[in-house]
Amino acid sequence: MRAILFGGGLSLLISLLGTRYAIRFFTRQGFGQPIRDDGPTTHHVKRGTPTMGGAVIILATVVGYFAAKLITQTPPTASALLLLFLLVGIGAVGFLDDFLKVSRQHNLGLRSRAKMIGQTVVGLVFGFLALSPVLEDERGWRPASDHLSFIRDYEGITLPTVVAILLIWLIVTGASNAVNLADGLDGLAGGASILVFAAYTLVNIWQNSQSCALEAGPKCYEVRDPLDLAVVAAAITGACFGFLWWNASPAQIMMGDTGSLALGAAMAGFAIMTRTELLLVIIGGLFVAITVSVMIQVSVFKLSRASGLFRSVFRVQPGHRVFRMTPLHHHFEMLGWEQVTIVIRFWIVTGLAVATGLGIFYAEWVAGIG
Repeated sequence: MRAILFGGGLSLLISLLGTRYAIRFFTRQGFGQPIRDDGPTTHHVKRGTPTMGGAVIILATVVGYFAAKLITQTPPTASALLLLFLLVGIGAVGFLDDFLKVSRQHNLGLRSRAKMIGQTVVGLVFGFLALSPVLEDERGWRPASDHLSFIRDYEGITLPTVVAILLIWLIVTGASNAVNLADGLDGLAGGASILVFAAYTLVNIWQNSQSCALEAGPKCYEVRDPLDLAVVAAAITGACFGFLWWNASPAQIMMGDTGSLALGAAMAGFAIMTRTELLLVIIGGLFVAITVSVMIQVSVFKLSRASGLFRSVFRVQPGHRVFRMTPLHHHFEMLGWEQVTIVIRFWIVTGLAVATGLGIFYAEWVAGIG
């Protein structure tokens, strides 16, 4: 437990102080955020705000974790190292995207295909290693499993290894892109991420206390290294807290794709390793809603232009838009909501989603021992 406190506290301190210096450095280098011309006009004042601040979140997390292990004199575990690999690997893809944007001073960085290739390589390597027998512990547990999971594995369905790796890839790329879509207002993605990672800190602490390694009860958890995963979750939470100090409205720095892609991938990693893959849909409900809004907007727009049957059934005109603008937070901007109001209310929605997810997680355990 000391490692959790040290990891979270040190990451917060490193992020809080490091972001201040990152703002100065990126400003001197001219690494300012380009703004899309077709976005809300209120965002044009943000043009030139330093970006790539997610690099500080990643650095603070990694340094905070290893410092906590050094202070407590405990060795790193395979699960934690894999999660950090996922965080850094996807973050590197985002960093390259951000660097191309600021160097070209254009809102287009990596092409979507190139970005997907980068996410795919990291996601597949992560999935392969997480399912590899080489990383089995003395009980035969691996960081990930070849089962689909909600609160724990569905034991009746064993996925072929290739299918399990592809499922991991899908979760990683889906979650990383979902958080990336949410990173559109000052403090929105960072604040919501704090709540999600705090939830996974609690989930891992509880799984450690009820681990099958300690007792062979019917509702124990077969999760490898839950306590060390809690250290990583606490470190990311602390790093996001420190960054949010500078990223809250009016933002002095933006996390960019470096941070949003990395944080989304880390959420996926926790869901996979804690055997709560489908529960992430509830805990990360805000990110799901934002992603679905984009999917609905694009689908309806294309169908209304291509299909006369669709237009007649739903009584819409060609090029119909369900929302004024997507992702979802921009829709509320177009309705006249203040950015701060949107961010705070979306944080509230995230809090409700997290509370619901944790409630379901705990209720399943209570019902199982009742």
